[in-house]
Order: sequence, then C-alpha cells, then structure tokens
Amino acid sequence: MQEATQGSLSGLLVADFSRILAGPYATMLLADLGAEVVKVESPAGDDTRTWSPPLRGDRSTYYLSVNRNKRSVVLDLADPGDLEAARTLARRCDVFIENFRPGALERFGLDHASVAAGNERVVYASISGFGTGEGARIPGYDLMVQAISGLMSLTGDPDGPPYRAGISVFDVVTGLHAAVGVLAALHERERSGLGRRVSVDLLSSALSGLVNQSGAYAAAGVVPHRMGNAHPSLFPYEPLPTADGDLIVIAGNDRQFARLCDALGVPGLAADPRFARNQDRTARRDELRPHLVRALAARSRAEWFDLLIAAGVPCAPINSVAEGVAFAEGLGLGPVVAAGEGEDAVPGVRNPLSFSRGAPRYDLPPPRLGEHTEEIRAWLEEDDRER
Repeated sequence: MQEATQGSLSGLLVADFSRILAGPYATMLLADLGAEVVKVESPAGDDTRTWSPPLRGDRSTYYLSVNRNKRSVVLDLADPGDLEAARTLARRCDVFIENFRPGALERFGLDHASVAAGNERVVYASISGFGTGEGARIPGYDLMVQAISGLMSLTGDPDGPPYRAGISVFDVVTGLHAAVGVLAALHERERSGLGRRVSVDLLSSALSGLVNQSGAYAAAGVVPHRMGNAHPSLFPYEPLPTADGDLIVIAGNDRQFARLCDALGVPGLAADPRFARNQDRTARRDELRPHLVRALAARSRAEWFDLLIAAGVPCAPINSVAEGVAFAEGLGLGPVVAAGEGEDAVPGVRNPLSFSRGAPRYDLPPPRLGEHTEEIRAWLEEDDRER
C-alpha cells in the first residue's frame, strides 16, 4: 500500500474504526498532515454516507466534509476472515481510533488491552459520548450533549426556547481533543517506546468547551442563562442596528470603546463616568445601547465596517456561509481546496493549519465505500506472510 509522502505525520499508519463525525474529523486532520489513514467500515458503511440532503451528485456532503485523504476498506467483524484482517491492521498501526459503544470491541479482540498486547507501541484512542463508567449506557449524539451540558440553556433569546448550535459543535471539539491527545501520546512514545490509551468523551469536551460559562459556575457558583446575542461580561459585544441592518460591534476593552466613540462622532460617551469602564458599560448596557444605535443609524453596515476597522474597532457583518467563504477568499485565505485530481476531485474546506515548511496535503478525495478493500487486504496478507 502506498504511503503518504508529504506532511509532518508522514509514515504514521492510523487505523480508523470510527464513524459519523468526532472520530472521522480527528482522523481527517491527521491525514491532512500526512498520516496514512485506513478507514474501516462495515458493509453498510459510515452512517453519514446516507445523511442527506445536501448531496454532491449521489454522495452526502456531510460524509464528504470529514473523510478526505483516507482509504476505505470494508470489513465485517462478524466474518472470521475479515476479523483477522482487522486484527492484523491493529497489530501494524501506530494509531487506533474508535468510537464504538464502550466495551463493544472486547468480543472481537479489538479493545485496548487486546490490541496493546500484540502492539505495545500503539496509541489507542477511544471516543465516547459520556465516558466508560455510568455513562457508558447512554448513546453519544451531539444534540444530546448540547442539551445535557447546558449549551442549549445559553442559546436563544432570554424569553424564548433553547436552541441547538447550527453545527454539531461538540463532535468537532471532541475530534480536536482526540487529535491533540493522539499527538501528545505519540510524542511521549518517542521517549518511552510505548503507546498508551487516550480517552475522550463528548460531555467532558462540552463542559471544557463552554469555557467562561462553565468556568463561572465552577469558580463562582454562577449559573449562566440565555442572553440572545449579548455577552455576560462585555458591552458592546453584539449586533447593533445600522441604517440598513445589523453589524456586530465589539469593544473588548476601554481603549477600543474610546476608539468606537470617536469613530461614531460621540467622544463624550467614553469620558462619561457611567460608561468609562467595561464593568460600568456592562452594568448599564440598556442605558448605553440607545446612544450607540442613534450614532450607527447615520451609515450603512458596509460603510461602518470600513470606518470602524480602519479605526481599530472590531466589527463584522453577519454573513451567510456563502458570504463567509467569499470573505475569506477576498482576504487571500484560500478557504476551498480540491482533494484529489481531475474528475474525481472533491472540493472542501482547507485544513486551517499553515507551516513555514510543508503544507497539509489533499491527495485523496473521500473514498467510496470499500474503494480500497482489495488493495488493503492484499497489503495486510503480504505483511502477515513477511512476519
């Protein structure tokens, strides 16, 4: 099997026994950085292959968004021959990533203890919804975690219903945590020569990802609540109306507020003792907001964006995803890349990392189900004969 030749992780073999989002996102990040990722799928395939619309041709864009730079092999773990191939892959890999229900892989001899017994250098990463203790019985879906963690209690208007985030945000955060954990374990392996198990769960990632909100409760016993688009500790830090629609306006410190007032033509607000400090502005937000709204009504969003950015005041238009991609393109960030070549190439969002030497790769489009089964099985059988 041809190995990746580009990237910081070139030479690493990742056995990806995960599906849906958190695990595949983590393994895609590793693949972008040069790791050789073998995506192990059941005969039915990754669930997200059927999550549509939207579609690109006959393929789910959900699946396409997190599975580039991988090779797909179909292995039915209930089949003895396929199971032996899976065990061979586990013996050979540097990293084993799975998000099965806790304990489910034991009967196949693919749990951490079994895999590590035959491969002491393996970094074995397990992703679960709610941990391996009492939470092992609870299915791990992002929407459940958004509800249980408290995120939904923070999202929406104060007098309205709770809302989920527009993406499966904690799957993504957990995938990032999994990738960080794998890299840390690989670094430690350079010293000890031994692998280790990395465990991460969606709920713990969610509580960590709630940062200042969960921190407010942990440190001060404060239970945060829904505030719409307002920030509990800063003002302004929210959409404010202009002549033709809302603009995000931010004053992250007293200097930025003074620059905002100068740009709006109301410098006296910054000198007013009622609004001089951030804590004063936050406490008197309802008193301050009308002054800012009156000043902003004089120009359009686009005009204010240019003026405020030039003045050193953070602000932003509220874009659609299409407009967001176009904005990034206008900044020269190159947000869209093609994975693969020619007619098989699949557009996607680029890896956000850049390096002074080398770059993330986009060699392989997301694989079709079992696209590389014959190649990988032949490689596994040859590898076993050599040993």
